[in-house]
This record gives sequence, C-alpha cells and structure tokens, in this order.
Amino acid sequence: MTPRKARPTPDQFVTGIRQGNRVLLGQAITLVESTLPADQELAHALLALLLPYTGNAIRMGITGVPGVGKSTFIETLGKHITTQGKTLAVLTIDPSSRLTGGSILGDKTRMEELSRNPRAFIRPTAAGDALGGVAHRTREAMLLCEAAGYDVIIVETVGVGQSEISVRNMVDFFLLLMLAGAGDELQGIKKGIMEMADALVITKSDGENKKAALEARGAYTQALHLASPSANDWTVPVLTASALTGDGFDETWATVERYCDHTKASGFFQTTRRRQNINWFNDYFQLLLQADLQASVQAIRSTLEQAVARQEVSSHEAALRLLQAYRDHHRTL
Repeated sequence: MTPRKARPTPDQFVTGIRQGNRVLLGQAITLVESTLPADQELAHALLALLLPYTGNAIRMGITGVPGVGKSTFIETLGKHITTQGKTLAVLTIDPSSRLTGGSILGDKTRMEELSRNPRAFIRPTAAGDALGGVAHRTREAMLLCEAAGYDVIIVETVGVGQSEISVRNMVDFFLLLMLAGAGDELQGIKKGIMEMADALVITKSDGENKKAALEARGAYTQALHLASPSANDWTVPVLTASALTGDGFDETWATVERYCDHTKASGFFQTTRRRQNINWFNDYFQLLLQADLQASVQAIRSTLEQAVARQEVSSHEAALRLLQAYRDHHRTL
C-alpha cells in the first residue's frame, strides 16, 4: 500500500500559496470549508499567517435571476480582465439541494475557456444553507485568493433574490445582471436589490433582443433616478452587454475601475472595507455562539421544540427557558 502523503504544514501552505501554487490554494480552500475540528484548526493558523498579504484585490459580487447568463457573462468578462494583464479568481456558488444537500458544482464546465486560462482560477463551492446563496467560508476563500496574488476576485451568487446583502457586505463592487424582454422588467426585480447595486447590466443584448435591451436600459435608468441617492455620491449606470459579440465588456470593466477610483478618492472604499471586517467578526461570533448553544443544550431544546409544536408552551416562553438553560449550563462549568 502506498503511504499516505503528509499534509503540508501551515508554513508550507503559505510558501506555496504565495508562489501561486494552485494545488495548495485549492487544498487550503478545502480546509477552510471543512467542518472537521483538525481542519479548522489548521485553516485558522493558515489564515492568520496569510492575513498580512490580503486586501489588495478588487472584490466583485455578481448576481442576477436564473437564466440571465451569469456564468457566460463572467467567463467573457474574465477573459477581458486577463487580457488587461490582471489575474482573476472566480468563486462560484452552486445551489445545493434542500432534499439531498448535493450541488452540481459545474462552473468549470460552464466556464470551459476561462478554466484553461493560466491567469484565472475558478473554484466552485456548494451554497449549503448559507443565506443568500453565499457559502459560509466564501470570505476565507477570498482572502486565500488575495494572498495568492490574484488582482480581481469575483463572487458569483445563486441569484435566488433573497438576502443578497450578504454578498454586498463582502465585496467592493456589486453588479446586478438583468434580462430584457422577459415581461415587466421593473416588477421582475426587488427594489432593495437594485438599490444595493453599483451597476446594472442588461445581458444578451444582441440580435433581435438588442432593441428590447436598449428599452430596458432606459427604463432601469429612469427607475434608478427615482431611488434614494447613494451614500458615496455614485450614479449607478445601466449598461448593456452581449457575451455572444463581446460588446459592452470594455465599458463594464471600465465602470468597475472608475467606481474603485471614485470611492478610494473619497475614502468610502476604505471605510467600507473596515466596516465589512467588523461585520465579518460579528457574523463569526454569531456562528460560534449558535454552535455552542446547539452543543450545550441540545436535549432540552428538542424537548421544548416538541412542546411548542403541541402548543403546550408559547414560543416566547420556550425561548426564555432555553436561554436560562444555556446560562445555567455555563454557570456550572
């Protein structure tokens, strides 16, 4: 039997990742995604060592309704970005089945050309139960890619239309992809998601659909003028693009760069990054607190859930009892 290869040490991971070793980068992302205690311990040590090398990439979030062509759009945009001499990491979030927990994880297949590009790195991740279609460890994966030296990081969401703020809170630039000619466009998207976007792009703007795309562009532009002014004094542009012809991708990437220059000049970019770091800290604390709660009072929680289901106790009273049990548990430790 061939002996099992020893796992790299944190220092070996750091050296390899900093040198652009994709195999070690992929293994490191697998570590941060793992729920095994030993993997988590190594992942935390690794992230602590790599933290000084993070924060230098442009972080983009891209979302849109299913069928808008997110993967095709990202592949075309990615090829454009890499031709500008930049390196790109794409973290794609695949939807997980609520029944089986499985996911397709097929983004490398959908982005076949980009996956062969030596200046690009694509990592599909199952969404699991994470809110808004963002995997719990996407943030750490993003930091690992930054430490590996990638200039641009794109996070592609499931686009389920729920809690997209979870994406917005981890990126610098939030891009919303829209379709034209699919009914009443202004009723097809929630106002809140539009207000979070830093730019809108009408996709598939080619052939017979080009006229509809231009009409949708005008409608969205008018709608955005009626929205509340942004906190960073940025006018949200509405663009059109076609992955088939390549039109619109120069303008899309130029918009991203212009936004970053604009917000860095005003200090908004740096302030947002600091606020995101604090939000990440609070999110992780909530996750740890919830895990601790589950582990310490699981038995009484199950009993209370059954009592609530039978309407023997109110939800409010049951929650208070669970909280008291949690406090009592830690008081005796």
